[in-house]
Amino acid sequence: MPTPMNQLAQKMKSLDKALTLAELLLAAAILAFVLSGLLLVFINCIILNESSRNLTVAVSHAELALEEIKNQDFSSIASSTWDNSTIVSKGLIPLNSESLVITVTGTGMNPKNINVTLTWKDRAVRDRSVTLETLLTEP
Repeated sequence: MPTPMNQLAQKMKSLDKALTLAELLLAAAILAFVLSGLLLVFINCIILNESSRNLTVAVSHAELALEEIKNQDFSSIASSTWDNSTIVSKGLIPLNSESLVITVTGTGMNPKNINVTLTWKDRAVRDRSVTLETLLTEP
């Protein structure tokens, strides 16, 4: 039968198993390091998401330009440039510093080589561009 003195001794031994301040500080430092790494990954995912969205929007704008060229009379197809006001007039939301250049080579020839190059600034820092190219023949 345990005596009250033995029970007190056992409780004292269990208190010796507690964490020290140094161990708690080390655990907190490791946790902070891991959380800061996760935060960095999260921020990079947000940046990549925005970059992918901008690329998708740019390709859709370039495809719209190709569709408009396709709907023109073959003899009236010529090189042109779209600025932000032209893009807005088509009912689109322009990207940051977006410009679209349509280059037609082989004027008067069949087929015509058509290049649509769209440029914009990603996060107002990096210049990005996408180019779509097609051949168009007279129907």
